[in-house]
Amino acid sequence: MHGVSRKTSKPEAESTAEARELRALQSQFLPNHHNKNYTKEALHLSAKLLEKNPEYYTAWNYRKLALQHALDSQPDLLPTILLEELQVAKNALKRNPRAYGAWHHRKWVLSKGDDSFLDKELQDLDDIQRLKAKDQERNFHIWNHRRFVTAMMRRSYKDELDHTENMIGTNFSNYSAWHNRSVLLSNLMEKKVQGFSQKNQVLTKELEFVRAALFTDEEDQSGWFYHLWLLDQIVKTVSPQLVSSWPSHGEVIQLRGSAMDGFFTSTSDKSKFDSVVLPIILCFNQAIKGVSSMTVSVSFRSETKKDVVWRPISTTPSQAAQVWAANLSFSDKELQSLEACSVEVRVEASKGIFSSTGCEYGHPSRFVFSVQAQALNTKRLSDLEKISWKDGNFHPQEHNNMDLNFTVPVEQLTVSNGHESTSSVWQAEIVSEEKEHFRDLLDYKIGKLTMARLLMADDALMSSGKSVHSEETLRLYTELMTLDPTHFGYYKDEHSFATLRQLTKCRRTLLSHCFQYGDSASSTNNNTICLRLNDLTLSRLGSFERLLWVEMLDLSNNEIQSIEGLEALQLLSSLNLSRNNIGSFTALLPLRQLKSLKVLDISYNNIALRSVDTTRCSSPLFNSAEVDLYFQEMMIDGISGANYWDAGLVLKGLNLTQLDVLGNKITDGHTFLLFLVKALPSLKWLDGRQLT
Repeated sequence: MHGVSRKTSKPEAESTAEARELRALQSQFLPNHHNKNYTKEALHLSAKLLEKNPEYYTAWNYRKLALQHALDSQPDLLPTILLEELQVAKNALKRNPRAYGAWHHRKWVLSKGDDSFLDKELQDLDDIQRLKAKDQERNFHIWNHRRFVTAMMRRSYKDELDHTENMIGTNFSNYSAWHNRSVLLSNLMEKKVQGFSQKNQVLTKELEFVRAALFTDEEDQSGWFYHLWLLDQIVKTVSPQLVSSWPSHGEVIQLRGSAMDGFFTSTSDKSKFDSVVLPIILCFNQAIKGVSSMTVSVSFRSETKKDVVWRPISTTPSQAAQVWAANLSFSDKELQSLEACSVEVRVEASKGIFSSTGCEYGHPSRFVFSVQAQALNTKRLSDLEKISWKDGNFHPQEHNNMDLNFTVPVEQLTVSNGHESTSSVWQAEIVSEEKEHFRDLLDYKIGKLTMARLLMADDALMSSGKSVHSEETLRLYTELMTLDPTHFGYYKDEHSFATLRQLTKCRRTLLSHCFQYGDSASSTNNNTICLRLNDLTLSRLGSFERLLWVEMLDLSNNEIQSIEGLEALQLLSSLNLSRNNIGSFTALLPLRQLKSLKVLDISYNNIALRSVDTTRCSSPLFNSAEVDLYFQEMMIDGISGANYWDAGLVLKGLNLTQLDVLGNKITDGHTFLLFLVKALPSLKWLDGRQLT
């Protein structure tokens, strides 16, 4: 555990004798604890027991009670009593320097004393660390306790940073010293301590420091991990920023029905509109709170619309989300004219918008698009017509003839604050320099990984938004999957992410995966565009900020296990996830946020009955009250929703007209299919068959 191999077991005879001695000590100790016997002899017995077994929490609790009893009766003996107690904990740590109970006890004892104990505590820490220096360098208990002590001493971060430098100088492999250095450096930069206020200078100096270690011993991984942490500090932005939107700046939106029922409701006269609802989507670089009509203004014909309600698009109950959406409603009166009218969206620099770390949105952004009403003069695909995902139904078109509404990168939005562009210059310069330094270390696995991350960071920082290093990045991750099969899954996910970055890097590459859908058996003449990302061996999804426009998406024949992030595609109406590695309905929770979704194909995955997706950090039962209510509501014709709680949790509230679940373990019985029919009253097609 924690990178330290277990010791070889003791001979059986020795272990047996030790176990007998330990049981004897425990049997003598327990009556003292139950009878609140705090005599000198009883305390000596408990100390001997803890020296043999430092993980015996009951004995530590006993000593706390005994210590408090002694302090209440003899407060003048405080220094002597505390020093004796610290020595007991130190003896226990000699037996096991990773004993949680012993470290917790030391903290508790120190909290009873004063500053006079703290200098000696640092000396004791050094003694414990020198017991078996090589084993203790990665003992996070020691470093956590050191941070606790130095905080009590009000010792400066700068002094502690010097201490880590000395430790690293003694041994480059001291992973914990590198980690502690990252914690200290983060605090110094955040507090803008003198000498650490200029982030670019601090990080440049740190990169020079860590390179000295890496070039001394290329195979030692401790310094490499610190270098990767520094790279993350260089690339990431602290304050929230708007990265894309739908509609995008300069677009002209035709307010007409889309392939799957469009954005509006209409009267019986298809040439007239009763009301029109147009979604507006904002995508930020990190999860934020506070998007509302007070912080984001929407103006139509120079008049601010007051009734716009923004909602976070998130799979958790949190009100923080990277993607926020609102529905912009137009009355029939507002759209009597078919001439284009401008809509302006302003995201103000406001204390009302902030990240989970408390950073405020400080980059005011503005984008303008046009809307115009268009009467329906072509027959659109109706709910009664089945979508078929066969290759023959997708037709490549001349790219210049395709009318696609793509989102645009943030550099095409009007940003009034120029600070971030200045920051990007020094970030790009540092990353570019690092690439040149590490090209000589590509013979090592960690060197290849670092170079791949540097290349992706360089692409992300380019003002053009293009991925010029995508081919080399993909090659490096392919090599890593072969060289380091232990971490194959991680490299595979990164390779998938890089693949999507490459495919979405510009309009030209994206158009090569866009096809016009048209079922030859249907009389419908529709212009639905499908983004086909099938057969790419993808295991991870990403680049959603560039795909906000997608209404029809084919992800079939990949290796996808989770669709996390897909909830960003608020226009999505048709989704094909067939023949992937999805193992449970809980892995499909993002679908709950896709209110426009009508066609879903999840056939031939690994979905089983009442399975739980253990790869997710949060429990699928995040709203038990909602699940309980659903169980009560779903007692239909003797079918209990409790048998299919995970499917019900995901599908409830969706307006699906077509669903394919064939080829999953959960579909072995007829009862589940009957449950789907009852749970989805709008369903017209199930596993290719039309419902009557």
